[in-house]
Amino acid sequence: MPYDSTAKFTCQEFFSAALESRLLLRKGGPPLPREGKNFSISPLSPRPLWCIIKISVQVFPLQNETTYGGENMFTALLKNLKENRRTIVFTEGPDARIQEAAARLIQEDLMNVILVGNADEVNAAAAKNGFDVSKAEILDPETYAGMDEMAAKMVELRRGKMSEDDCRAALKKGNYFGTMLVKMGKADALLGGATYSTADTVRPALQLIKTKPGAHLVSSCFIMKRDTGDEALKMLCMGDCAINISYEDSVDKEGSVTVSAAQKLAEVAVESARTARFFGIEPKVAMLSFSTKGSGKGATVPLSAEATRIAQELAPEFAIDGEMQFDAAVSPTVGQLKFPGSKVAGYANTFVFPNIEAGNIGYKIAQRLGGYEAYGPILQGLNAPINDLSRGCNAEEVYKMAIITAGMK
Repeated sequence: MPYDSTAKFTCQEFFSAALESRLLLRKGGPPLPREGKNFSISPLSPRPLWCIIKISVQVFPLQNETTYGGENMFTALLKNLKENRRTIVFTEGPDARIQEAAARLIQEDLMNVILVGNADEVNAAAAKNGFDVSKAEILDPETYAGMDEMAAKMVELRRGKMSEDDCRAALKKGNYFGTMLVKMGKADALLGGATYSTADTVRPALQLIKTKPGAHLVSSCFIMKRDTGDEALKMLCMGDCAINISYEDSVDKEGSVTVSAAQKLAEVAVESARTARFFGIEPKVAMLSFSTKGSGKGATVPLSAEATRIAQELAPEFAIDGEMQFDAAVSPTVGQLKFPGSKVAGYANTFVFPNIEAGNIGYKIAQRLGGYEAYGPILQGLNAPINDLSRGCNAEEVYKMAIITAGMK
């Protein structure tokens, strides 16, 4: 490679080139190059050299299939997006965070983008903030040419529950309008919640997209990621931390149980395991409790214990065990002391909480004190990929959640 010529390649390719050129990376030398940066290396020299790095600060952190030290969690998502062009709809088109993320997705040619909102407002906001969303499709519920067809379809879906006037009123809102775009095949995925509540994002999805065959509820999980600490704990899955407040039996008019609380929690465990595997985590699922193998009584202990049994029957391909305390789940010493013989105890990487209080507190402790990045909530059990943002999200989080949402279809 000629000296001072700039070439763009991954860290893995860099080290291969370094070895081929017999370059020596000495201890105490310059920091290792980061993914997506451009740099050049000098030819072999008679004296020991560090690699000479010429940085052109142009970082594409999610588009490399590998990163130094392990596989990028977005690899499968980006592969899906490259192989199958997707369209995502953002329900809050004028929002600056949405526009910044959308401009980046468009610039990197990752997916087609639909922004819901008044075209003049969306374009004025983009111009004010310097975001190029000219290649996005802007759809305004007030002027949408297909509104009659959309309203008729929604009336059909909500027959007996919403009148045509009710449906038309709902469709003026970005959350319902965007969800119907997905239902009618105009978009593949939806991301909302920058200004809407979680309930306002999930409710239209439940009413219009509905749960996939075999699913009795919608749940959520967070993918937790950090680059330090125990290798086995760098990526985790935690569910349900955002949707189901608690688990209760569903009963029919005669009072007979149609779906038990334990069946619902077991379904969360299985769906979380599937999500974990999609992101490259080989799931070892711990059904968490304040009890380990019957050491405690009452409260949610019977729920977690019964859900464990059902989940094991539903998905024997996954390692699922419980009920167990968190220390038994993550510490091999404690785990095998409290739960001898368990394939999960001491080695868990997918954690299922007995209610939303424990789950929401747990993932936020991991995020704020454990140094984990939290990706989610990722909704599970729907017929189409629809995800919810935190109202406190930033543009980077919107960008990453868009890739997760569109890539999971």
